[in-house]
Amino acid sequence: MSSNHESTKTRRELVQQAGVLGLGAAASLVLPRGARAATRNAPELKIGVIGSGGRGTGAAVQALRADANTVLWSVGDLFAERIASSLEGIAGELGEEAPKRVQVPEARQFSGFDAYKKVLESGVDLVILTTPPGFRALHFKAAVDASKHVFLEKPVAVDGPGLRMVIEAAAAAKQKNLAVVCGFCWRYNAGMRATFAQVNGGAIGDLVSVHTTYHTGTLQKRPRQASWSDMEFQVRNWWHFTWLSGDHIVEQAVHSIDRLAWATGDRKPVRATCLGGRAARSGPEHGNAFDHFAVVYEYEDGLRAFHSCRQIDGCPSDNTDYLYGTKGSCTVNGWTPTYDVLDRAGNKLWKFEGEIRDMYQVEHDEMFASIRRGTPTWDGERMVQGTLMSIMGRMAAYTGQTIGYQQALESKESLLPERLEFGELAMPPVAIPGQTKFA
Repeated sequence: MSSNHESTKTRRELVQQAGVLGLGAAASLVLPRGARAATRNAPELKIGVIGSGGRGTGAAVQALRADANTVLWSVGDLFAERIASSLEGIAGELGEEAPKRVQVPEARQFSGFDAYKKVLESGVDLVILTTPPGFRALHFKAAVDASKHVFLEKPVAVDGPGLRMVIEAAAAAKQKNLAVVCGFCWRYNAGMRATFAQVNGGAIGDLVSVHTTYHTGTLQKRPRQASWSDMEFQVRNWWHFTWLSGDHIVEQAVHSIDRLAWATGDRKPVRATCLGGRAARSGPEHGNAFDHFAVVYEYEDGLRAFHSCRQIDGCPSDNTDYLYGTKGSCTVNGWTPTYDVLDRAGNKLWKFEGEIRDMYQVEHDEMFASIRRGTPTWDGERMVQGTLMSIMGRMAAYTGQTIGYQQALESKESLLPERLEFGELAMPPVAIPGQTKFA
């Protein structure tokens, strides 16, 4: 990360600051006494992790903190060495509880492209899906088919076929009464919840304009090692390859696009037009991802909402939502954080002053509590919309065309390679707006 990230507190930065184990400050939270007492005598829930990098490690700790009668039962990852470091980190966080809470012998440690299947077959009740997003739709469908509760990171897919798979699986999960909680973490932030309730309740009047930003620096890249195949090289640099990440408008800026949707009352835009390209990226480690996007979403009532994102070093950072209405305005910044509602003259009408618990922990607290109540949380529709809006923005930028919401969903372009195995894999081309075709 570049130095202009030092003041921010995003999930990724907490993970990177903690190193490969991914144990940010949130992971050290303890379970509230009331929650611990309420679950002590409840049936044990076995947790499986699919994707044991930084995010999977942190999510595993948060899941164990959320419910006293849970155990980590199995772990799967493409790379075996990451499982060992993950388990070491989780045990370190749990301290004296580790022998009881971490029950993952070598027989339940799985590596390779089929590791997800083995985790699902290991006897778990709930799985945490934290692999690169390109695998997420496939893994989510398999988890629901196996009747498991699911925590899955955002975004939930990287292309139209993947999204359609997720929609079908999410509907099946709802029918089976399975929990589906997605890592759109700001939806679990008390300050954001209260602020967007104000906006959606008319505090600033009818929306006139929405502009959300995610301006940051370039993510890490890993030079190719002689022993790596084409596939391994791309997976180890997954942030920079569209088939794995969806590009940064889908993988990272999806948070800000989800908040754009939140501000509009989760209405679906009709179409999107987007500018984007590569101004500062070079070298094979940067794959085929763009480094900047600027998208306009159009709605049936004429509203236009705007989002811009950038991953370029040496530029100012910003992760702010600028909301304007007929009666006033609202500025939302989770990095600072600020949550202010102003009238048209700039006078403060409302400011959130309550307690804000760690939103990453709240995701798991609420998920496990809902399972214990017998009314599992289901984020299905919302997680699809945020992901789809990001994908349609990328499609519009890559092609240079205006792309409709339904058109993006019905796209036949599948980014996943035909064969998931270590070996040769051609470097995907960089899109050229006006030449790259919509499929």
